[in-house]
Amino acid sequence: MKLLKKISLFFMLVSMLLVVACSSEETIEKNILLPEDIPSFVQENDFAKIDWERKAVEFGNRGIIGNENKSGVIGAGMPTLNGQKWMWHLWGVDHAELTVVGFHKETQAAHQVLYNGPGGDSYWTRQAVGENNGADAHMPSNIALPEKGEWAFLLYTNDELFDILVYDINE
Repeated sequence: MKLLKKISLFFMLVSMLLVVACSSEETIEKNILLPEDIPSFVQENDFAKIDWERKAVEFGNRGIIGNENKSGVIGAGMPTLNGQKWMWHLWGVDHAELTVVGFHKETQAAHQVLYNGPGGDSYWTRQAVGENNGADAHMPSNIALPEKGEWAFLLYTNDELFDILVYDINE
């Protein structure tokens, strides 16, 4: 009889853990906040691909911080919330429409982070062109972030997810 009670208790605990785990996953997916004007090719399941443990690293001798031989940024080494210039670099892509979506880990919100200088319009997409600093294509931009914390930048080339860069922005 005692064995039967222990087995029943064990199965009840396992069932409760499964319910909690499934509920937690559903909550995370429902909490992602996407702006109304985000490009239609950006999908909610793209955000599940973010590996927050895989931080962008410096590589090469030009101060590029990113994922070596895929994508990186000059300017990300001195991040600020006050706006700054970043130079995006892409490998394996010639000329491409580059879309950048900023995603803040804590708030689970996607943001439009590129803009045309002080007082300028913000935008999602801009043309990346020509070789620069060893990359196959590059794009200069101004960037502004609304708050500090962990950020993932989802990079889309020609409307497809190309790479994800993860940075700690604490200044």
